[in-house]
Amino acid sequence: MINPIFILAETALETIPLEIRDDRIIINYCKKRKKKPSEVLLDQSYHHKAILKLNDHEKRGRPDIAHFSLLEATSIPLYFENKITVYVHTLDDKIIEIGRNVRLPRVYERFVGLIEKLYSENIIKNGEKVLLKLYKGTLKDLLSKIKPSTVIGLSRLGEKSNFKKVALFGLKFERPVFVVGGFAKGTFKDEHKLLMNHIFSISNYSLDAHVVTARLLYEVEKNLSNKYD
Repeated sequence: MINPIFILAETALETIPLEIRDDRIIINYCKKRKKKPSEVLLDQSYHHKAILKLNDHEKRGRPDIAHFSLLEATSIPLYFENKITVYVHTLDDKIIEIGRNVRLPRVYERFVGLIEKLYSENIIKNGEKVLLKLYKGTLKDLLSKIKPSTVIGLSRLGEKSNFKKVALFGLKFERPVFVVGGFAKGTFKDEHKLLMNHIFSISNYSLDAHVVTARLLYEVEKNLSNKYD
């Protein structure tokens, strides 16, 4: 049985980092929200000037990327039928496990509220069912835990290919992991590239993460079904 795994990696999803918590923009925003900086997601839409003070600022403060990409990953038959497992690895080394049959909010503000609650409580449940779970961990830690047969990264700097070929290649293995970057600009860190057995480029254009997620998982779904027809 083939069990594909999807990871949105280096995702621009984090609460306000310590380095900018005394910035006037951050202080005013948190007062308005009536929350502590540790309870508020960093967001380019509201904190752009403060974010410019951070290292790798071009890759930070984009919770919308996680929102759009996770909606694509969890709104398909492949996920509904429990044929794929979904994880988020964040740029500041947190891991979010997405449970089975989780219906994430489609409204962005509600998604932000849910993730802020997750950062506060580390777990979101519906009765006894775990919907979301958050814990510290590197991408290497996550891969060590899930023990994949192969790790396939999608990057514009990879070997030229297309979505169908990448899906078919991955589905040759029992536990393939497909890794898509959850950031707006740049590429994977070198330390993360070293964790990948193969890196493919599926377009001459720099595509949004949610577009890559949707098209890749469609091909995984279609070709996985073909294997069992």
